[in-house]
Amino acid sequence: MTIRVLLADDQALLRGTFRLLIDAQPDMEVVAEAADGAEAVRLARSERADIVVMDIRMPGVDGIEATRLIGRDEDLAGVKVLVLTTFEEDEFVIEALRAGASGFLGKGVEPAQLLDAVRLVTAGEALLSPTATKGLIARVLDQPSAGDLVDPDRLAALTPREREVLTLVGQGLSNDEIAERLFVTPVTAKTHANRAMAKLGARDRAQLVVIAYESGLVRAGRRADP
Repeated sequence: MTIRVLLADDQALLRGTFRLLIDAQPDMEVVAEAADGAEAVRLARSERADIVVMDIRMPGVDGIEATRLIGRDEDLAGVKVLVLTTFEEDEFVIEALRAGASGFLGKGVEPAQLLDAVRLVTAGEALLSPTATKGLIARVLDQPSAGDLVDPDRLAALTPREREVLTLVGQGLSNDEIAERLFVTPVTAKTHANRAMAKLGARDRAQLVVIAYESGLVRAGRRADP
């Protein structure tokens, strides 16, 4: 299956660079480019993109609002959003995740990381958080806005194992790492994560991370033991 990618960034040069990189891959293609958020939402509908590589700061409708609009559109339920950010835009990362983004990358990312991110996020496997930004997720998610906290009772539907897996997902562990920690197979770890997603109404693992922090299961500074 060829991954259909929509590029949304107001910098034509950056879009062109990403297009060359993505179109050179045998398993993906750029189906459209957008210079602002409103155009990104329109093209996501018309071009049936699988994933939108979305800049945060764009004129008019910005990347966060565009992500929110895509997430609310039932016709775009399968569309993933991978947000691009810079260190100057750290405070917007949590807004993007809450709006429905499936992950984020710094604009200075290595080509191979971008391609891996597109594949992983399209597959719904994980929130991609490069080493340089792992601490950022924890720091920003640990400062939720008033009224945004998840009621801990929401977790009552989870089994003890699903709750444990949710905690480990929130700490940034992959299925393989969770499997090693819990002495189960990666398939079993993924199954528990998927069941937690279904029960909590999360679109993907990125949203599980948000829930894990906002419900208090994971806080900044708490990490899985080595």
